[in-house]
Amino acid sequence: MYAERPSRLAGAVVWTNTPADGGAGRVLPDGCMDLLWHDGRLLVAGPDTRAHLTAGEPGAWAGVRFYPGTAPALLGVPAHELRDRRVALAELWPASRARRLTDLVNAAADPASGLEEAALARAADTGPPDPLPRQIVAALATGRPVAATADQLGIGARRLHRRSLAAFGYGPKTLARILRLRRALALARDGVPFADTAARAGYADQAHLARDVREFTGMPLGELLAGAG
Repeated sequence: MYAERPSRLAGAVVWTNTPADGGAGRVLPDGCMDLLWHDGRLLVAGPDTRAHLTAGEPGAWAGVRFYPGTAPALLGVPAHELRDRRVALAELWPASRARRLTDLVNAAADPASGLEEAALARAADTGPPDPLPRQIVAALATGRPVAATADQLGIGARRLHRRSLAAFGYGPKTLARILRLRRALALARDGVPFADTAARAGYADQAHLARDVREFTGMPLGELLAGAG
């Protein structure tokens, strides 16, 4: 069973999941990175460019999903190094540092609360976040073209690409497509007809929407909404 709530860390979400069986789950690309707890261990989920299938890991999970572009500063690793990967925190941090954080999370009243406290502590230690990643997300989320986004933010296309790789794990064009996909899925789940969903989310037509959904999720839109897979 999956549940989530807003975190006290701005823009983040705290979630828990206890799969009902050993079947596969499907985590869709969202431009985010997560700090995960499972079976007493901490892991980092990098940004996905395709659906991540979960299987063979029974038991409870907990996580903090960071707002797009904010995790690299907190975790100390560029997002592109973790693209489409799940990595033990101990592989990214010195062993003693990773062990201390793991012990703190395991000593908390529950893993989700422990992860949230850890994230808040990291944010306090690293200081105010760089505003540029949020500005990039805000511009691209409206459907603004990449070139226009670079102009709006007063940075060149090359710098935008470099900053996007470090913050999101991929370039601004891929991020824009993933944000557009999230808009479309939200509309479709609200019952908006697929053709209207495509137009309102910024696709050329319904066929364009269908291609992107299959590319990023591995499933047709109808099956995805029905919960298949």
